Amino acid sequence: MPNNSPIPEEERLVAIVDDDVSVRQSARRLIRSLGYRAEAFGSAEEFLGSGQATTAACLILDVAMPRIDGLELQRRLASSAIPIVFITARASEEEERRALRAGAVAFLRKPVDNEALLRVLGAVLEKSESDGGSHETD
Repeated sequence: MPNNSPIPEEERLVAIVDDDVSVRQSARRLIRSLGYRAEAFGSAEEFLGSGQATTAACLILDVAMPRIDGLELQRRLASSAIPIVFITARASEEEERRALRAGAVAFLRKPVDNEALLRVLGAVLEKSESDGGSHETD
């Protein structure tokens, strides 16, 4: 039976995966200031090992990271249907097209305008709430 009760904002997790510590810290502070839970990870491996991929309401993801890059992490998470917002300074137009074709909800360039990120995040989390807070596929 589906759970249609909305998840309280303070319990909904926004995961941030970026190898730049300053980006992680500023994004985490911004998201927490809105009343959401935010956890930051310095690599795709750290995020995958955390178990948060099954509970996050949204993923903010960098493209250019060592070992597993953002596009590869997106591919690995495809079956979870977690909404992904890319933020990046060094991605090609082809990488942007690939990310969007694979289902990313937004692709923002660094330095990210906080208002733009908040608009995208608000829309993603509002949709997630109206869907019952679940991003799992059947």
